[in-house]
Amino acid sequence: MVKRRKTKKVGVGQVIIGSSAPVVIQSMTKVPTVDIARCVRQINQLVKAGCRLVRIAVPTRADTTAFAKIVRKVNVPLIADVHFSPMRAIEAIEAGAAKVRLNPGNIKKRESILRIIDAAKMHKTAIRIGVNEASIRDLKKQAIPIEKRIALMLKEMKKYVRLFENRKFDQLVLSAKSSDVLRTIEINRSIADTFDYPIHLGLTHAGLPEDAQIPSAVALGTLLAEGIGDTIRVSAAANPIIETEIAKQILISLGLYKRSEPELIVCPMCARAGIDITRLAGLVEKALLAIDKPLRVAVMGCVVNGPGEAADADLAVCAAKNKGYLYRKGRKISTVPESKIIPTLMKELKKL
Repeated sequence: MVKRRKTKKVGVGQVIIGSSAPVVIQSMTKVPTVDIARCVRQINQLVKAGCRLVRIAVPTRADTTAFAKIVRKVNVPLIADVHFSPMRAIEAIEAGAAKVRLNPGNIKKRESILRIIDAAKMHKTAIRIGVNEASIRDLKKQAIPIEKRIALMLKEMKKYVRLFENRKFDQLVLSAKSSDVLRTIEINRSIADTFDYPIHLGLTHAGLPEDAQIPSAVALGTLLAEGIGDTIRVSAAANPIIETEIAKQILISLGLYKRSEPELIVCPMCARAGIDITRLAGLVEKALLAIDKPLRVAVMGCVVNGPGEAADADLAVCAAKNKGYLYRKGRKISTVPESKIIPTLMKELKKL
């Protein structure tokens, strides 16, 4: 079991982030904020997919006006992603944002930050201080050596947090992102060692899903396994539903997310396989679409490792030549010809 790092708890609407609260999945809308109907539709899709928080970009006054209308049409806390304008942050807070994301690399004037803090206190709005390596690089004209970027990101975070704490504001979530896996891991370890606020994890990889999912799993999975991370967002150049699915798989693999649908385990195949395992697994996967329980089903290619793997499954098929052995919770229950495997499997699944 992963032992979660102890942190302050932060309320984002009705969602609690930090400490013993479940790790929260979030994503971001990818349609124009001013297109209210499309935005609401995508938010509802994200909630159905497993998001408990949704972030929306508000770069213009028209966006914060639309944000206020969107807030009233959905049943999930919304986060306003603010770029360069302090006024957008205040407008979003007044529009009903449950949390506002500020980037120290973009909003730097002390007076502006204090105005945002006071507005957030008044409206009980949480704040995410999100440092991005890309924006920190622009703080100086000359290029910043890689070995100094972590220290500079942490320095900017400390400076920002100090302003909030001096103003008696502690509803903070912290994040530091990079497109580099190792630097993302290193800076988040440093933040975890320095502060006791909840941490938002993410990797600004923004590649296509097939390119983004492995780096995201390595970076986020490493930190989560160490107990670091209280809310996560996977970044991919794709429909945000795909981001949410990747995030769920990362959490499920660490026992940090309760599965609500069946899990299919399939052996990698070898020359011992007596039947076409890929085809059989595809048929089983299709059959499982009708099941909405968190059952574990295994499809094994032979009886060498099959029975052992089957011991951890609610239901398993261990294939042999032209037939299959069915196991329920590790106990062999029947032997059926290949043509009867799927019907028999579905019959047994219904019993479970």
